[in-house]
Amino acid sequence: MWSGDELDLDAYLARIGIGGGGGELRPDLETLYAVHRAHTAAITFESLDVLLGRPVELDTKAIEDKLVHARRGGYCYEQNSLLAAALERIGFEVSGRGARNRTRGDSLTPVTHAVLVATAEGQPWLCDAGFGYQGPREPVPLGQPGGEVRQGQWTYRVREEEDGILVLCFLRGGAWRDLYAFSPQRYHPVDYLLLNHYSSTHPRSAFIGRVIVQHPGDDVRRALVGRELTRLHPDGRDERRSVGPDELLDVLDREFGLRLPERDGAELVRIHTAGD
Repeated sequence: MWSGDELDLDAYLARIGIGGGGGELRPDLETLYAVHRAHTAAITFESLDVLLGRPVELDTKAIEDKLVHARRGGYCYEQNSLLAAALERIGFEVSGRGARNRTRGDSLTPVTHAVLVATAEGQPWLCDAGFGYQGPREPVPLGQPGGEVRQGQWTYRVREEEDGILVLCFLRGGAWRDLYAFSPQRYHPVDYLLLNHYSSTHPRSAFIGRVIVQHPGDDVRRALVGRELTRLHPDGRDERRSVGPDELLDVLDREFGLRLPERDGAELVRIHTAGD
C-alpha cells in the first residue's frame, strides 16, 4: 500500500542514523520505537516548498529524493508517507488515519492531518512523525486508552470519545491539551493526495504565505511560525522572539538543521522581507 518496495531502505536508515542493513531489522516493538524516534530526531517538520510555490509530491521516490537524499524536511503527508514506506518495507502492517487538529481553540477544523497506526506484537500503535514540535517522538499505544505515556521529559495520553474517536493529548505546563482527534476509519495514500492538495494550495490553509518549521527536541522543542521563534520547555515555559530576514537562514541552520540551496535561500529571504 505504501510502496515500501520502492524505498531505498539503507539510504533512509543512514539518513536517520540507524546503522546496519535493513535485513537486520525485525517488525517488532523494539524496531518500531527505534525507527520512529530516530526519524523524528533527524528529519525536521517544514513546509517551505509550499511557501516557495512548489508542488508537494507524495510518490515514494519524490519524498525519498527530498527528505533523504537532499536532507530536507517535510510536513505530515511527506513525513508519515516516508515513515509508512519504511515500516512496510521492514514488515510492519501500517494503515493511515485522518485527524482533526485541536490546537486552535474550540472551532471544528477539517480533517487535514495524516497519522499512522502500526501493528507490533499484536497491538496497535499510533505513529506520527509529522505533527511538529508538540508531536510524539515515539509510538503511542492505542490498545488501552487513558494511560499516561512518558517520552523522556514529555508526557502523552490517548483518551476515547464517542463513536470510537481517539484524541492524542499532550501534558504542557501541568495541564492536558488536546492535539488532534481521529476516527477508526482507515485512510489510504490516495486520500492523502486530496488532503495534501488542500493544505498546499487552498488560501485558507495554515501553510500558505508563511514560514513553518518545527522540531520536537528531547530537551527543548522549537517552532518558527511566520516571524516568531518559540522554544518550549518541559515545565511549560516558552520563550519567544522575532526572527528578521537577515537572520532567517542562520536560524534555520542553527535551530533546525536546515540548509537550503543558495537560490532557494535567497527566495525565502525575499519572501520573508516582503512581509515587513
